[in-house]
Amino acid sequence: MKTSAKILLGLGALLVVAQAIRPMSNHGTVAGPNHLAQLAPVPAEVDAILQRACYDCHSNATTYPWYANVQPVGWWLEKHVRDGKRHLNFSEFTTYPLKRATRKLEETAEEVRKHGMPLASYTWMHPEAKLTEAEIKTLAEWATNTRRAVGAALSAPGK
Repeated sequence: MKTSAKILLGLGALLVVAQAIRPMSNHGTVAGPNHLAQLAPVPAEVDAILQRACYDCHSNATTYPWYANVQPVGWWLEKHVRDGKRHLNFSEFTTYPLKRATRKLEETAEEVRKHGMPLASYTWMHPEAKLTEAEIKTLAEWATNTRRAVGAALSAPGK
């Protein structure tokens, strides 16, 4: 057998074995006792945008595409979701200290305005997540206004 055939056979075997090693999945719920909506209202229009363009990576509930079952793609997606939640998790928002919570909302508005979010790598496979200019304005204004409300709620006595 030629060397190139042995290499291809070995790579094929590795891919088959890799299918048995599954990453953890993010199958919780978006809304819960620690969701941002516990501090400030999330209008239906904003919630629809968040559901479509943000929650897959920034909540405790990810809707996985079929290709997440193919390794190493599933591993890459799991890392991507874990990183997204580490930066901002709307499902765990009320657990953030005041300074971090207000900073995260400020960053949300900024990232959306400068088209940094949702990531191009996400919208490439999820074109429905692309935001229109009107949606960008709506989301950025909501994040800015919510930052003020969250700051007031979290700095109230007893918090």
